[in-house]
Amino acid sequence: MSEPVAADPLSADVIAKVAKLARLELTAQEADRFARQLGDMLSHFADIDALVLDDVRPMSQPYALRNVLRDDTVDPGLDRDEVLAAAPATEDHRFRVPPIRGVAP
Repeated sequence: MSEPVAADPLSADVIAKVAKLARLELTAQEADRFARQLGDMLSHFADIDALVLDDVRPMSQPYALRNVLRDDTVDPGLDRDEVLAAAPATEDHRFRVPPIRGVAP
C-alpha cells in the first residue's frame, strides 16, 4: 500500500471560486472558515487512509441486528354501524361525501 499524500490545504480563493460556481454568496470570513474546516476534514481522511487494514475482515454491519419493533397483533377494529351512525350522511353502508366540482364522473 502506498503512503498517503497529505492534502494541500485549501485556500480561501479556491473556496470562493467553488462557491461562485455553485452560486453561493460567501463573505471573506466565511471562505476562510470553510477553507480551514475542509482542510481539517481532508487531513482526517488522510489519517484514515494511512490505517493498515489488510488483516481486517470486511463487514456489512458493525453491530448485531435486532428487531426493535413490537410483534404485529390483530386488534379489534371499530364497529361499522357505530361509526356510520355518527357520520353526517351515509349511503349503501358507506360515508356519503359531497361530489367534487369540476370533475367528470
